[in-house]
Amino acid sequence: MRATGIQRIILTLFLLCSSLPAAEPIRYEVVTSHPHDERAWTQGLFYQNGHLFESTGLYGESTVRRVDLESGRVLKKQALSDAYFGEGLTLFQGQLYQLTWQAGKGFIYDPETFEKTGDFNYAGEGWGLTHDKSHLILSDGTATIRFLDPATFEVVRRISVTLGSRPVRHLNELEYIDGFIYANVWYQDVIVKINPQSGAIVGLLNLKDLWPE
Repeated sequence: MRATGIQRIILTLFLLCSSLPAAEPIRYEVVTSHPHDERAWTQGLFYQNGHLFESTGLYGESTVRRVDLESGRVLKKQALSDAYFGEGLTLFQGQLYQLTWQAGKGFIYDPETFEKTGDFNYAGEGWGLTHDKSHLILSDGTATIRFLDPATFEVVRRISVTLGSRPVRHLNELEYIDGFIYANVWYQDVIVKINPQSGAIVGLLNLKDLWPE
């Protein structure tokens, strides 16, 4: 019997979840919570000096913004053109870098004024963005993560993210912490910890117990 599209999706999710114990479980504890704009379609997010820096999506509603963590109040906001769907965001070498979803274009801003200081191009979609000491690191919804030269935006290298021998797709927002890449997996309640050299998933943070709260 030929599987339907939804059957294949369910089977894929089942196989992924059944293999998750191969990665080391990462424990977590909720220590506090803060208010946040429920209308913000959050795509990129990082914390710096008491503030959240956030990239929001949706055509006609995309922004880059600085938010007071304690109150959730938006302190500064810059809107994107209606033609762009905002995606990943990171602060690197004193500049804000923001991706867009399907336009193949990113934007560079002064982090204090949000004045646009440049732009750059890349192939494929833009999802998550972070950096190590030398490169911008980009996800595009596939199992591939790209490392970009921040001067030329050329691809320096790629890694294929795998759990065991299988690729893990839908890698979304990225963070680089203590020598590892962390990525949430779209439509799953998990964050994976990735070896940036091999692409192997070495840890798993399962956040299903936070839902629906």
